[in-house]
Amino acid sequence: MRFKLSKNIFYISITLMLCNCSYVHDYINKRNNPIPEIISVNVPTPRVKQSGSIVVCRSHQCAPAKISMSKEYIYNSLLHLFDNNNYQKALICQADPFSHVCLENYITLPINVGITPTNAYIDNVKISDVIIGKNAETIDLLLNYNLTYGGQTPDCTPSKSILFAKSVNHILMEDAGYSCKMTSIGHTSIKTVFSIDYIDLDYGYIGGNYSIGLSGPAYGGGTGYMILRLPKNAYPLSPKLLAPKIEKKKNSKANIDKNTEMRKAKAKNKKSNNTKSKSRKTNKPKAKPFKDGQVEIYAIKKNKPTTNAIPTANAAPANETIPTEKAAPTNDAISAGNITPTKNTSPANDATTKKDIKDSAK
Repeated sequence: MRFKLSKNIFYISITLMLCNCSYVHDYINKRNNPIPEIISVNVPTPRVKQSGSIVVCRSHQCAPAKISMSKEYIYNSLLHLFDNNNYQKALICQADPFSHVCLENYITLPINVGITPTNAYIDNVKISDVIIGKNAETIDLLLNYNLTYGGQTPDCTPSKSILFAKSVNHILMEDAGYSCKMTSIGHTSIKTVFSIDYIDLDYGYIGGNYSIGLSGPAYGGGTGYMILRLPKNAYPLSPKLLAPKIEKKKNSKANIDKNTEMRKAKAKNKKSNNTKSKSRKTNKPKAKPFKDGQVEIYAIKKNKPTTNAIPTANAAPANETIPTEKAAPTNDAISAGNITPTKNTSPANDATTKKDIKDSAK
């Protein structure tokens, strides 16, 4: 019996060892070679330093914008600057905030990719699209940042950035965050905030304080002062910029009724003014001189012309006729038979003819 029990225990122990060998092997491997776990950390974006005043350079002269420029002028200048450089690459450099001179041709961001500390670099950004925002207050930009880390370039989505001018001394460019695939598992979100305090329209430079934060499998970020170096300047600034049209709200019934009443009242006033001006013109008497000295006078009440003959000293009355002397016919014409003598009705002429006949008879 004892031999049988020991034999059975031996077989049972062997079977248990064979069943658990894979588990024991895995346990030993994990203990000797632990697998690193991917850590996803959400790091808040560092706070960006706001600029006290904005310096704008134009015509090779630099001055604070609050002295002689408005918010609209700065907005239009930035819009022209980005529009002229659409589909172009802008270089990014770490710069000195006082002299505005580039110190390095890139900006450095200390990050951790998983559990590995490293540095990320951004040296340029491509402007893919420039759109005028609503009410001409914002500029919508589509930017592609060239991000590298540890000799690798991850695949990143475009950054939908918004540039807006809150005041003459506060111009900001920020985005909601774009994602990059920096590890085999998961995506890293990157957020950028850029507070502008230096604009050079002659050379196409935009400077300001930046804050860039990464969250996800790769986390970290940094702050500093950088300059965007655009290949083209902002000139010409002469064309007028038009904002997209905004549809007007429809008027209510009350407003429509008021408008119709006002139009009717204006039409009545115009009619009354026209009738008054016509009556004034017709009541004024008019005089037109005639050749013979008569004057045409219009009656004010009847509005009908009446003619009154006004005799003058030299001119004869219109109703009387003035006798004219006819030239006497010659004897040759009478003898020829072309002209017949006419009888005169006046008595003086009869006496003269009788005398002539008697003298001729003698």
